[in-house]
Amino acid sequence: MKMRGKITFFKKMTEKQQFLQEHNKLSPSNLQATDALLMRFKTEKPTLFKNKNWPFDKLRRPFIFWLTSLTAAEKENIEKNK
Repeated sequence: MKMRGKITFFKKMTEKQQFLQEHNKLSPSNLQATDALLMRFKTEKPTLFKNKNWPFDKLRRPFIFWLTSLTAAEKENIEKNK
């Protein structure tokens, strides 16, 4: 029964939230993502998004490449301008 509660909670999360949670769970601290970074990524890479879905297996690698291309100042600016 406990498991059922966890599944219900997980289903209520948006796909973006699921992507963020799974990415951060698997990433070292220097590659941790935030909602602001995800939204900027989506804005800058619209062709990767056919609809509102966030397929982990298709987006994680491009996201990591994009994230590692940002300077510390760019990341800071994105976070400030949420």
